[in-house]
Amino acid sequence: MASLTQIPVPSPTPVRPAASPRPRTKASGRSRPNVLGGLGGWLWLAIIIVPVYYVVVTSLKNQAGFFTSNPMMPPAEPTLDNYKLVLENDFARYFANSLIVTVGSVVPALLVSFMAAYAIVRGKSRFLGWTNNLFLLGLAIPLHATIIPIYWMITRAHLYDTLLALILPSVAFAIPISVLILSNFMRDVPNELFESMRLDGCSDWAMMWRLALPMTRPAVVTVGIYNALGVWNGFLFPLILTQSPDTRVLPLSLWTFQGEFSVNIPAVLAAVVLATLPLLVVYVMARRQLLSGLTAGFSK
Repeated sequence: MASLTQIPVPSPTPVRPAASPRPRTKASGRSRPNVLGGLGGWLWLAIIIVPVYYVVVTSLKNQAGFFTSNPMMPPAEPTLDNYKLVLENDFARYFANSLIVTVGSVVPALLVSFMAAYAIVRGKSRFLGWTNNLFLLGLAIPLHATIIPIYWMITRAHLYDTLLALILPSVAFAIPISVLILSNFMRDVPNELFESMRLDGCSDWAMMWRLALPMTRPAVVTVGIYNALGVWNGFLFPLILTQSPDTRVLPLSLWTFQGEFSVNIPAVLAAVVLATLPLLVVYVMARRQLLSGLTAGFSK
């Protein structure tokens, strides 16, 4: 029997693993600092801080020291007499009037605007589209152009020199911008959430308060603070529609410190500081919601 010849089989060459690509390293050089942006930020900070510093420092001076000392230097002997003078001149009454007018204007405007925005966004009738256009038309009407008709209607309704005369026009002028902002925010709420709640048997009224309101809470807070600032600092309506000291609000209370030949500037600025403190407290309490409402949409 012939022996089988063994054919040598070549050994398999080891397969080298593919070399993994080297990770790209960033350039070792440092990025250039944004000098212009930094200078612009510091300049803007100075523009904001310097007037605030001047108001606070001047409110701690007496009237004689205001005319003799450097306006930007802190007083050598700070005093709280200006704040005491302001509090003794019916500041509590003016503060209460401003608070009543602000709350009485902002709360109804928010309720009406929120319900109107929900109806405009979720509704499908042509009438609601015309209503939205009517609200947008209200943005084109300046406040100063309507002061004479408003004065005529207030006097005809026998509401002149009352706090209600300040509340009603403030509500009317706050609704258009509020509807515009709230409707834009409400359009960002996913439609699937509304459909799922409808399948669970929720009505439109329940979906508005249980879904739309929590989802648009930053917008509601933003609109409320924006309208409150406008009403709290409003000067034209109190000047035209009120007359007696019983209905005077904080912006008009600054006239109390006007003399026959001079104006007590430190007392006026002390009143400005006291009038600004409530707004500062509101901002500190609602700053997160306010920033969320102001920056919404920038991350898209």
